[in-house]
Amino acid sequence: MTEGPEDGAGQGGRRPPHGPAAPAPPPSRVAAGAGLPMRTARRWPARDRADGPAGPARPIRPEAGTRIFPKEMVELIEGLALLDPQPSVASIHRAVVQVAEEKGGEPHIRPDCTSSAIPIVHRASPDRQ
Repeated sequence: MTEGPEDGAGQGGRRPPHGPAAPAPPPSRVAAGAGLPMRTARRWPARDRADGPAGPARPIRPEAGTRIFPKEMVELIEGLALLDPQPSVASIHRAVVQVAEEKGGEPHIRPDCTSSAIPIVHRASPDRQ
């Protein structure tokens, strides 16, 4: 049996998987129809062409899953969380910020945000949850 032109012989024996691709609508129409910013409507197709179907997916940050706190600061938070009577998360946070400022350098903890200390406190003292 020989391959005819309808079998893809003119393309080296390969056929496109879904036939010829339809022309893409202009990014302005895509953006307006989907409620997206123009930049996103241009960027997603470019990432799709460069990286395939996984291209438009949200990229994983390289530091994801790692701690940015210095080990000494984590140990300080854990130690304060285990004191009896247990101090509040806010007072632990204030103490850590004060120590970080006294040591100088990058505090790695925002003075106005206790949420960075909460997960460490809860891991050190599960009964606080």
